[in-house]
Amino acid sequence: MYRLAPNIELLFTEAGPDHADRVRAAAAAGFDAVEMWGTASKDLPSIAGALADTGVSMTSIVVEPRTDFALPWETADAFSAGLDRAVEAAHLLGCPRVVTGSGVGYGGATRTANHERLAGIFRRAVDRIEGSGVALLLEAVNTRVDHPGALLDHTADAADVVRRVGSDSFRLLYDLYHSVTQGEDPTVELAAFADLVEYVQIADSAGRGEPGTGGIDWPARLSDLRTAGYAGPIGLEYAPTTTTEASAEYIRRLARSA
Repeated sequence: MYRLAPNIELLFTEAGPDHADRVRAAAAAGFDAVEMWGTASKDLPSIAGALADTGVSMTSIVVEPRTDFALPWETADAFSAGLDRAVEAAHLLGCPRVVTGSGVGYGGATRTANHERLAGIFRRAVDRIEGSGVALLLEAVNTRVDHPGALLDHTADAADVVRRVGSDSFRLLYDLYHSVTQGEDPTVELAAFADLVEYVQIADSAGRGEPGTGGIDWPARLSDLRTAGYAGPIGLEYAPTTTTEASAEYIRRLARSA
């Protein structure tokens, strides 16, 4: 049985704008985990209180700003400061993972050179958070629909950077929606990179709605995850086409038997 973590930026919005209320709504619906994007402008002590009151776990949050390394001097300092804030927030929320991305890379550089420059930045990031107990995750995102120009738009690209860094504290977030939207075969990607995957997120493709609204074969994809040895939580990062609870019914039923 997979543990599902609704993204409370997109789900349980019926509970209102307060993310602590969304945590409580998720708990009332029977979920014992949630995920969240960034922490800026959020009442983190209130969210931490809701997590403690309900026994719900926070599975991942996002570093702000997400990396956008267009120039060497442009955002490296901002990223380091954001990483510090994310780790501090992760400790408050009891969250073991923080997520980052690649941005567009350095103009005029080859893909290999960009990968190595990113790896250097992330090696320093891993050193910066050493001993924190928090893992830093790298996510590839699709360029066909949602993130035109992103450097790391294939799972293999993100995996290459993760392997260059070579740390157990720097791992891969595999987003099945982004992978399928980019034209990848999840069976192939998971077989190739299962050893690097620390966390999984899902939405259907096309459309980024809840599982069952697009063309993904979800029983087969959950089987792929099991075959690859993945037993961690699955983040529900989709835009629901109905109420949150109704939208999650299908994937919850599948996850119970997967």
